[in-house]
This record gives sequence, C-alpha cells and structure tokens, in this order.
Amino acid sequence: MKRLGIGIIGCGYWGINFVRVLSELAGSEVVAVCDTRQERLQEVQRRFPGVAVTDDIEDMLGMHSIDATLVCTQATAHYPVARRCLETGRHVFVEKPMTTRVHEAEDLISIAEARGLVLMVGHTFLFNSGVRKVKKLIQDDKVGRLHYLYARRTNLGPIRHDVNALWDLAPHDVSIFNYLLEREPDWVSAVGAKVLLNSREDVGFMSLGYGDHTVGHIHVSWADPNKVREVVVVGSERRIVFDDLNALERVRVYEKGVAPAPPEASSYGEYHFLMRDGDIISPKVEVSEPLKNECSHFLECVEQGTTPISDGEAGLQVVRVMRAIDRSIERKGAPVEVSNGAQWIYQEPVYERAVR
Repeated sequence: MKRLGIGIIGCGYWGINFVRVLSELAGSEVVAVCDTRQERLQEVQRRFPGVAVTDDIEDMLGMHSIDATLVCTQATAHYPVARRCLETGRHVFVEKPMTTRVHEAEDLISIAEARGLVLMVGHTFLFNSGVRKVKKLIQDDKVGRLHYLYARRTNLGPIRHDVNALWDLAPHDVSIFNYLLEREPDWVSAVGAKVLLNSREDVGFMSLGYGDHTVGHIHVSWADPNKVREVVVVGSERRIVFDDLNALERVRVYEKGVAPAPPEASSYGEYHFLMRDGDIISPKVEVSEPLKNECSHFLECVEQGTTPISDGEAGLQVVRVMRAIDRSIERKGAPVEVSNGAQWIYQEPVYERAVR
C-alpha cells in the first residue's frame, strides 16, 4: 500500500508532535516541514533527518510527492495557508480554530467540496477516549435528562500573540459540547477581561444556550496557576466528570441525581424533589493517544474518501460560536444568536433584534 505523502506547515509545539506521530504511522510518510523559523527547522533536522525542510511554502507545495498537508501555523494564518494547499489539490488537515472568520471557513469548505478533497479540523478532544466514553454514557441514557454542562480550561499561559485566550482555549470545549449534544448552540453570552494588562482578553466566561433548556458554561484563563482540563455533564440521573489530567480516573460517574416528585403540594409554591444517592464509579477508559487517533482518522478518510468526524462543517460551527462570543464581549455580555450572522438579541433598554 502506498504511503500518503505529508507536508507539515508550521512546526511549533503541535507541529513537531505531528511530525513524530505521522512518522510512526504505517500509512503515512512525512516528506517535508515548512516553517519561517530556522531554529525550528534545525530541530526537525536533528530529530527527523529523513524529512526535508524549507522556509518557503511554495517550495513545499511544488513537491509532487506530497498528497496532503497539515496546517499548524498561528490561527490567523490558517485560512490563507489552508486555501493555498486546497488550490494545489492537496487534502488538508487544519488545526483549530479552522479560521477566525465565518466566511473564510465557508470558503474552505466550498473549495474542498468542489475539488473532492478531504478537509479536516484539529478538534483533538473528539478523539480522546475519555470524551468518547462520556458521549457513550449519554447515548446509553445513563445521564437521564441532561440539565447542563460546564468546562474549565485554565493554566498560566502559554500566551498567544495572534488571538485571545478565548479563541485559543474555548474552541476545544465548544467542539466537545457540540459533539456531546450533537448540535451547535442557539445563542451565547460572554465576558472577558485583560487581567494581565495584555492587549487581548486572557480570561473569559461563556454561557451557551442549546434551545432545549440545556445550557453550557465555559471558563478559560491564561492567568490561573491551577492547571485544569475538565468537562462536567449534569443530568437528572447522574453527574459525569471528564478530567483530562487524571491519568488513573479520567472519567468519573456519580450515581446521584434530583428530579421533581409527583405533585403533592398542599399549597401554591410548595414543591418536593426526590434526591437519589448512589456510588461513584470510574469506568474503564481505553488508553490511547488522541493525537495519534486523530491522525489515523485523517489518513483513513483520505484513503477511503469518507467524511471526517471533525469535518469542515464541524469547524465552521465552532467558528460561528466564537464570532458570536466576540460580539457578546463587545456588548458586555449581551446574548447573541449564533446563526444568521450572529445577531444581537438583546439591546438596552428592551429586547429586540438588530442585524450587525
């Protein structure tokens, strides 16, 4: 079987990891790495002497042995680089966020579809066995009625210079929420702060409404010394916790819940609830490397011509949410619709809709 020739554009922390993983997979061969930083190219040469290096993207795209490209540049460069790769007939894997503008994401999808190319977005947590376990528990109706979700993603940096902390971190959790609920939110409300006196928000709090009375909340920070990578799902029957930093118990299931009791109130305003207590269970979670799972999926989709789990449409949904979050922050937390161009759905002093 012919191995897929891979070109990797951008070789920072994630880029060098992609070189490692794709060099280990039987179905791929890393042909070349492109980066404008000579020290990064020297690191590739030191660790992977068989891989060609260049600081010119056109030089890489001129190599006929490259069938697919991985775009691991800064977020603001994702669109022009991915577009150029698609134009030359290469399948494209682009890191999250797919783009920083909705029309850019739509354009990439259109080009990929017109040319019959695979376009995949790097929402790595969709290939995390812990997140997939949570998804399975929800699908098996172990949660009961899903009340709400919340996520925390905090650490001291690393501070980006092209996007704020919300664009850097929240796409992970937005993609997880959309994956678990199998839809994108109807509206968002968000606030951010520049606590480090940075030029961009380094702390953010986001609420997402999914229309069926399910809400989600995301907290991200570059300024918190306590590193947290956590997603919590709360339902009427169980509470499920995904803790990506807990290697021994990545998923915990709390068999506790609360639900309204049958109406027996003797007077208006008097309600009863049934509390249910139970065990705390740590289900078996497959040990695997999400990045390797993700890369294997990309290779499989290219070989078989199938649609990735994190395809262009999934990436576009996340970009739509993030753009709505931007608009909500501009309006100091006012709710903003995600679809239809991120309309502002609250305006002082009365509720009304105003197209941006």
